Amino acid sequence: MSDFAVARRRMVREQLVEAGLADRRVLRAMEEVPRHLFVPKVIRHRAHQASALPIGYGQTISRPFTVGLMTTLLELQGHENVLEIGTGSGYQAAVLAHLTDHVVSVERIRPLAARARTILAELGVENVDALPADGVTGLAERAPFDAIMVTACAPHLPPALLGQLRDGGHLLIPVNRGREQILYRYERRGEEVVVEQSVSCRFVPLLDGVDDPAEDSAAAAATEGEHLA
Repeated sequence: MSDFAVARRRMVREQLVEAGLADRRVLRAMEEVPRHLFVPKVIRHRAHQASALPIGYGQTISRPFTVGLMTTLLELQGHENVLEIGTGSGYQAAVLAHLTDHVVSVERIRPLAARARTILAELGVENVDALPADGVTGLAERAPFDAIMVTACAPHLPPALLGQLRDGGHLLIPVNRGREQILYRYERRGEEVVVEQSVSCRFVPLLDGVDDPAEDSAAAAATEGEHLA
């Protein structure tokens, strides 16, 4: 067994199981997905630590507990069509791919979307489409979705996303509440929408449009503090 595989098992045990996450399918997926491949080479030795890490362009790969919690809250059974808003490194999409039939992941920063596609292809992950697109508007042409996960913080829930959620589906999104960010889960039940408040969190902001920026390593380093409390 490789050192990285050993580190993944320790990560799952110490950061997820001991924190109370118990969905065996989620835990197994996070044991299997090689997290270190989604982290820049210069910091791969830090890939399994309990914090977010910079991936360039002012973005981060969320800490393992964040990924485990949000994946668990979607309650995937294995047949769902899932939309992820904010591909980032592609790691969350790879975890979701272990748990369901099809994942569409959109990323406003084109180089990140391209890098994620490359890593996923090298790993043989065939049930993820990583696309450069504006996450605020969702992806109406692929809707409805059984589950939607937003990995950036919004000032409010974008109406387009709720409109693309299938009856019985869950939508996760961090929302600003004053100086705090709160993770919310929305569940559609016919014409009714049930809202549950989860935990305090910290994510990069959800922005409009599609961008193709030059990499700014200083901005990337500044985002390293993303965390869930």
